[in-house]
Amino acid sequence: MGSLVSLRRSRDGGPSADLKRFLPTTRADMDARGWDALDILIVNGDAYVDHPAFGGALIARFLEARGYRVGMIAQPRWDSPDDLARMGAPRLFVGITAGNLDSMLNKLTAQKKVRSEDQYSPGGRTEMRPNRATLVYSNLVRRAMPGVPIVIGGIEASLRRIAHYDYWSDQVRRSVLLDAKADLLVFGMGERPIWEIADRLRAGERISDLRDVRGTAYVLGKGQWEDLPKSRYVRDEKVLWLPSYEEVAAPTDEGRAAFARMSKLFQHETNPGNGRRLVQPHGAQAVFFNPPAVPLETALMDELYDLPFARAPHPSYDATIPAFETVKHSIVTMRGCFGGCTFCSITEHEGRVIQWRSSESILREVRALRRMDDFRGVITDVGGPTANMYAMKCKDDAIEKACRRLSCVHPGVCENLGTDHGPLLDVLKKVRQEKGVKKAFLASGVRYDLAERSPEFIRELARHHTGGQLSVAPEHVDLDVLDKMKKPPVTHYENFAEQFACASSDAGKDQHLVPYFISGHPGSTPEAMIALALWLKERGVRPRQVQDFIPTPMSMATAMYYTGLDPFTAEPVYTARELRDKRKQKALLLYWDPAHHDLAREALVEAGRRDLIGSAAHCLVPPAHGKGSLSIHDRRRGGRGPQPSGRLGKRGGGSERAR
Repeated sequence: MGSLVSLRRSRDGGPSADLKRFLPTTRADMDARGWDALDILIVNGDAYVDHPAFGGALIARFLEARGYRVGMIAQPRWDSPDDLARMGAPRLFVGITAGNLDSMLNKLTAQKKVRSEDQYSPGGRTEMRPNRATLVYSNLVRRAMPGVPIVIGGIEASLRRIAHYDYWSDQVRRSVLLDAKADLLVFGMGERPIWEIADRLRAGERISDLRDVRGTAYVLGKGQWEDLPKSRYVRDEKVLWLPSYEEVAAPTDEGRAAFARMSKLFQHETNPGNGRRLVQPHGAQAVFFNPPAVPLETALMDELYDLPFARAPHPSYDATIPAFETVKHSIVTMRGCFGGCTFCSITEHEGRVIQWRSSESILREVRALRRMDDFRGVITDVGGPTANMYAMKCKDDAIEKACRRLSCVHPGVCENLGTDHGPLLDVLKKVRQEKGVKKAFLASGVRYDLAERSPEFIRELARHHTGGQLSVAPEHVDLDVLDKMKKPPVTHYENFAEQFACASSDAGKDQHLVPYFISGHPGSTPEAMIALALWLKERGVRPRQVQDFIPTPMSMATAMYYTGLDPFTAEPVYTARELRDKRKQKALLLYWDPAHHDLAREALVEAGRRDLIGSAAHCLVPPAHGKGSLSIHDRRRGGRGPQPSGRLGKRGGGSERAR
């Protein structure tokens, strides 16, 4: 059960100098500042790490910079409201986030097994946050502070804002706003909405008055929504009605068709330039959605990352925070993604419009890294959701605001998209020339269909910004599956791989790509997975780990998984829904690992591909018994078992970690 450990205190009993670098977490911290009450309390499902990569801290610092007294309670106990009440009720509102990940995704794997580690908790300890943390914290706050406005946000609330399929319970759930009984829900990146909410509450408005804040949703009661004018045309000023919760939750073909229709309608309203107001009935109530918030301009992005972060976990913790160790020497240069991959929710949360920082802001953060005691000159990542989308945008603002495409790069790169890598190359050059910087890597991934348009970028990437291995995500090779994913044909990956290999050779470096693949994605039939496995074997690629598709709330691939339909075409889509079928798809990609041979053989037999079981060069797995089986070789080696190859192939690489 979550709870802050005892705080380290100075000898006189007051907060130490180190503690004063952080936001208040106790009444003693407030007293040291001379505060009788907070303006805003942030309740956070993650450990308190005062670093811009952690959403709760980012929002808290943003509000603090605007003159608000902000406190942080991280991973409170959830067996009683007392822990939440330790700093008293705030004057304006309580903001609640489950953390940087959906709490259920943070806890359970694709096989619905409990994860062995929570990356966002001290020492990776599990059970530091409740299941469905947004709901639990909201209800605890309501008990601890009756009458205080509650605003929920973060990725869990954002991606569960409409009726949604929940993989872990295998059912369609209501909007999280209704179950949390919160006053407002902030969706997407929350700086602008939370700023407006705070300012208007401070000016004397009631929380019930805030009905026009972009990037927020609220509940309408009986008699408040039934007569809302229904939008019938894209450009009218009326309200777009989504199919009701009751329609989309019905366990029938009609219900699943309604869910697919809801998903398609919703996706086309995510552009801040043209998104309409939405309403979704839930019984006698309805959830009303304002249009998405306006993206941040560069000046505000710079201001955000210039805030006085301690860039460290709160000193109260007795163990490291694994997620912080991963990002502490990295730099975020941009946010948003126009890729629109159906299995990914980045676009639904961060938006399709790329927002980026200036090179001056990035260099200021490089200098802040240099002042860290443990910095040794290596910046582990200079990037964002996709490193090489930095400063890319539509060639015409008017076109961008009117556009309803869900991807700027699928089925091909849009002719209106500017794909110049020049601004990124300029930033990278300045970063690596900064005093004290020995290496600056791009570890957050590269969009190869964009990269292949810039040979100069690939040369610079290979020469200066790759540490032996580079992560890329072809995901699959089957054209139909890639189309369902909204990913480019694998020929783009192969072209990039060839260019990268040549650039690495020219730089005198032995470097390899680490390709990521997804098993069990909607549209991926057993035959498609066999084709992918054969493609991998032909190239000597042995993925060490494979991402088993997880249906996360709101993604279009999740709509396909639940409904068995493509929301864009209404055509049937094959999906492996049984856990064993999902394991068999994964086993095919791990064809080289004896631990997965039994399942891989089972999958091959079911697909009518016994010809791929054997000891011949074209076979994927050996037979279970008899000539060519591993059991015979095992006996000859004295029971040592097959030994894995140390080198994973000249044209590919093995994934060291899950995607």
